[in-house]
Amino acid sequence: MATGELNPNHYPAQRAAKVVQHYLNMRYGSPYKLFGLKEVHSGNVEEVADSGRKYQLQISVQEIISNTEEKCSAEVFFPSGEKQLSPQVQIPSCEEILKLDATSEEEALYQQYKTNKTVHTEKPLPDSYGHIDPEMIPFWHLSIVATSFIMLKESTQNTLYNVAQVANITQLATENDQLKFDCHVLLHDLVSQEIPQVKLLFTWSPAEGVKVLHTEQLPHIHGCEKQAKPN
Repeated sequence: MATGELNPNHYPAQRAAKVVQHYLNMRYGSPYKLFGLKEVHSGNVEEVADSGRKYQLQISVQEIISNTEEKCSAEVFFPSGEKQLSPQVQIPSCEEILKLDATSEEEALYQQYKTNKTVHTEKPLPDSYGHIDPEMIPFWHLSIVATSFIMLKESTQNTLYNVAQVANITQLATENDQLKFDCHVLLHDLVSQEIPQVKLLFTWSPAEGVKVLHTEQLPHIHGCEKQAKPN
């Protein structure tokens, strides 16, 4: 594979930048804080001895809910070897967007579903018309955050993952302070056009964030079997 300066609009730079998005959502995402890749400005890649390939990127990151943008530098390292290892991400500059505070909204949602209400989807998120009921939007975001753990782990230089659809999400009973969810998610790999299916068991609270307790990979669907809508 080539080294040196990258075309920011071509797949190698875009794939590495998408990994940064997954990392940000995994580390900092919540029902009211969700990060997206707005633009790749520049990038380069180099071989690191025999251990892997390192991408250095200048990107614009968007916090989708507040529509806030920041230009950030990021480094993504893809380890080489027979066993696939998760990419390693460093973001030396992206401080302002990470300071966005959604504590009050998160706490209100938590108290509402800890005491009065329960989540159980009657239809996928989004449905076949691209619609999500307003009260389910925080749980669409929360499902993306939880699935980012898997998308980061499974990402390589030859993948480009998005969440296509949350087939269902159900709140489970719990004896501690976490809200607990069972979730079935359809991903979309834009490179292979396959639709990986994943079941997740995860918890969330404003204090502890998202913790993925268990994952199960289900059989892939080919893109011709379902029209996936990237997020």
